[in-house]
Amino acid sequence: MSSPQVITPADKLAEAKQQLNFPRIVAICGSTRFMAEMAEADLRETKAGRIVVKPGCDLKSPHELWSDPVEAEALKIRLDELHRSKILLADEVLVVGDYIGDSTRSEIAYARSLGRPVRFTHPEVDPDA
Repeated sequence: MSSPQVITPADKLAEAKQQLNFPRIVAICGSTRFMAEMAEADLRETKAGRIVVKPGCDLKSPHELWSDPVEAEALKIRLDELHRSKILLADEVLVVGDYIGDSTRSEIAYARSLGRPVRFTHPEVDPDA
């Protein structure tokens, strides 16, 4: 007798997106130094008919919302968790830029652990190439 198949929340999400005939969802990842390039990638992916999720805050640029260093560190942790949720929601990941730091490397590994395809604007920086 075979054991019952375990259906994960990710499986349920994928099934719901398919039933709703959702367009593909792309999570853009990369260093926040490439925010302008991410905006350009967002335009191109959107024009191609894809839903785009990407980082919404650049903590390296001054802003009143993260001017307090203690609050900024707590915010970074929350934003990292939020971005992992965006990767989970996505059907694929697009890594932008010609540099891969530790955070982006971790996001790539997470996406691949979920079985998400990962594309690169600069394929030579793929840590698994």
